[in-house]
Amino acid sequence: MRILHPILVVLGIVAFPLCIPAATKPNILLIAVDDLRDTLGCYGNTAVKTPNIDALAARGVVFDRAYVQYPVCNPSRSSFLTGLRPDQTHVTDNTTMLRSKRPNVMTLPQSLKKSGWHSAAFGKIFHLGGGRNAELKNQWMDLPRSWHSAQAFEATDTGKRKLAGRDLTNGKLKWCHWGAMDGGDDDQPDGQIASAVIAKMEELGDQPWMIGCGFMKPHDPFLAPAKYFDLYPEDSLKLHRDPANQTPAPPLAVGFGAFGETFRAFTDTERMEFLRAYYACTSFMDAQVGRVLEALDRLGLRERTLVILLGDHGYHLGEREWWNKNTLFDRSCRAPLIVSGPGVGTGHARGLVEFIDLFPTVTELCGIDPPHGLAGTSLWPQLKDPQSPGKDAAFTIVTRGAGQRGDSIRTDRWRYTEWSDGTRELYDHDADPEETVNVVESNQQVASELSARLGNR
Repeated sequence: MRILHPILVVLGIVAFPLCIPAATKPNILLIAVDDLRDTLGCYGNTAVKTPNIDALAARGVVFDRAYVQYPVCNPSRSSFLTGLRPDQTHVTDNTTMLRSKRPNVMTLPQSLKKSGWHSAAFGKIFHLGGGRNAELKNQWMDLPRSWHSAQAFEATDTGKRKLAGRDLTNGKLKWCHWGAMDGGDDDQPDGQIASAVIAKMEELGDQPWMIGCGFMKPHDPFLAPAKYFDLYPEDSLKLHRDPANQTPAPPLAVGFGAFGETFRAFTDTERMEFLRAYYACTSFMDAQVGRVLEALDRLGLRERTLVILLGDHGYHLGEREWWNKNTLFDRSCRAPLIVSGPGVGTGHARGLVEFIDLFPTVTELCGIDPPHGLAGTSLWPQLKDPQSPGKDAAFTIVTRGAGQRGDSIRTDRWRYTEWSDGTRELYDHDADPEETVNVVESNQQVASELSARLGNR
């Protein structure tokens, strides 16, 4: 049987034959970044310094409107790594292990592992839990079902020393502190993750692989080597200000609990420190992305490696006086997604896509059969031609405990959200891309149509 060249196969969106030599099978490098919103130069943010991610974006497709299915770490990762929506995985918090709800579900790395790819994870791909309990930590990382190996990291003694920094909430929120840390990049987990990924790529040579590179920053606590804070002199950044005519959000939407009370008490000094620390951590993470991509090039693997870089959800940096995720506003539901590699075009894709679309995209490239019943659709039309239309809608949910939840639909023009307490939100992105004015009362027909779509999804 004639063996097709991988690049030509992908350009034609013809599946890889399973019998092709290992040296021509594509590699998959999944770079999952914790709590990363679109604070990247390639998304038009000129204040942040992310040259390495911007360089990756220049040689691939940047998805401008990519939506997660749940805007919190564990539910989002459980969703896109299985290709199922949260109502299918039954994982809607950070304490529920995927296998406890879906013990036999097939994950993306597991699918490649079964088909002959070496699979290895470094850092946070699945949600990290288990504390110091090694057996429980392995279960959270889904060893050995999804990976041949998986490894978590912690800062060195040098890297744990703060040269500057402080607690922003006087202990009210234990996670909410920043630190310009002693030592170099490899004294921090993200630096160690980059080094381990590079070593694994060198070790595997021509063997096809899927490597999960799970960078921890800019997730809190906001700790990075001091040199990255130096990139952002104090008071050099511009704070977000909500407009005076902004519609108050429903009770379940944002600003709930101790978080909301604490964030509303922030001074401008604390807001600026939070923003500066988030940006410093983003630039630190970007430097580690650069190290990994440089090694990919040095090893001659770029042409056969599909690189997927994503944030596991969006993040608020002061919008609605919120400094976190876990809302159904675009700032929390929309996340960066950049793809580069064999057969991938260049440019910005404006069509709506969902993170559940990643699983069928990868299996199509690798020529393996996807599990039955995946909820997403392949992104290859947009990867070949970024001008191709995307989906007509993207869906995201959140839960608030005690049976309370919110369901949201994003279409080309509208975001509609309905809450279990009966409140509703509708935002017109043509006129109001920051979702500041709720127009549900003046657009009842639109709301009714979108509500019906939520019920029928």
